[in-house]
Amino acid sequence: MTTIWNSSERFDRSAAQWDENPRRTSLAANIANAIVETAKPRASMQAMEFGCGTGLVTLALAPYLQTITAIDTSEEMLAQLQKKIETLGIRNVHPILADLVHDTVSPLATESLDFICSSMTLHHIADISALLSKLNGLLICGGILAMADLDREDGLFHDDGTEKVHHGFERPELQNMLEDAGFRNVSFRTAYEIKKTNRAGRDATYPIFLVTALKP
Repeated sequence: MTTIWNSSERFDRSAAQWDENPRRTSLAANIANAIVETAKPRASMQAMEFGCGTGLVTLALAPYLQTITAIDTSEEMLAQLQKKIETLGIRNVHPILADLVHDTVSPLATESLDFICSSMTLHHIADISALLSKLNGLLICGGILAMADLDREDGLFHDDGTEKVHHGFERPELQNMLEDAGFRNVSFRTAYEIKKTNRAGRDATYPIFLVTALKP
């Protein structure tokens, strides 16, 4: 079977039930808290989250920001987010269906962002260096990047063994990639630990890091 990166169709199929998983909602809440504590988003900031999914992190961060553009490649994930926006009457969250990696034209109204974040998206991206360079180009000088993802893992975290992903990241290696893309003041913390039975049937703990970096 051919494996592909970042299958929007798979996420489309999961969208309606995505928020029903308590491990997933707990993860998002803890990552959002870590982002607020560490990156300190402010009400003057224009922000973007890439790989926003149903907006679990997006909506937790929205009260701290002027605006946040929520980008994803899954139409159904964004539909779930749009329902929440309409139900809650939220006005500063703007969902956009787009692929930051492959789209040649920017989907953003402005490329002068103060803040960019992501949660559990980076390991789905094939070319990390290209993405980091693109994110650097979207930020203003002094802009902040905050990304949460898996530390290097045993390759058994994902239940679907055919899914093409990075098996987490070594922190020093990712720091080097960020610095090569033009970021400075790179800092890591552990934001959360996922405890689950992995694909091999073994109970395991998977740490989730939050890395923050500055565009000088």
